[in-house]
Amino acid sequence: METRMELSHLRREIKTALELAIAGLAPSELIATLAESAGMLEALGELPGDSAPLIALVPKEATRAKSRLEEWRTWEMKHLSKLKA
Repeated sequence: METRMELSHLRREIKTALELAIAGLAPSELIATLAESAGMLEALGELPGDSAPLIALVPKEATRAKSRLEEWRTWEMKHLSKLKA
C-alpha cells in the first residue's frame, strides 16, 4: 500500500497533470479521467490512515492514477512538444 507521503505526492502530480491537460486542450476523455483520479485521491487523503475505505481503495486508485499519468505524459509528449519546438 502507498504511504501517506506517496499518496500526497501522487495527488499533487495528478492535479498538476489535470491543470496542464486543461490548459493544453487535451481531449475531454483524458481530462475527465485525470479529474476522476484527482477527486478520488483528494477524498482518500482526507480519510484517517487506518480507515477501512482507505485501506481497501488506495491500492487500486493509486494504480489507476499512475496509469492515467502515463496516458497524460504520452499525450503531452506527442502534442505539446510540437509547441515547444
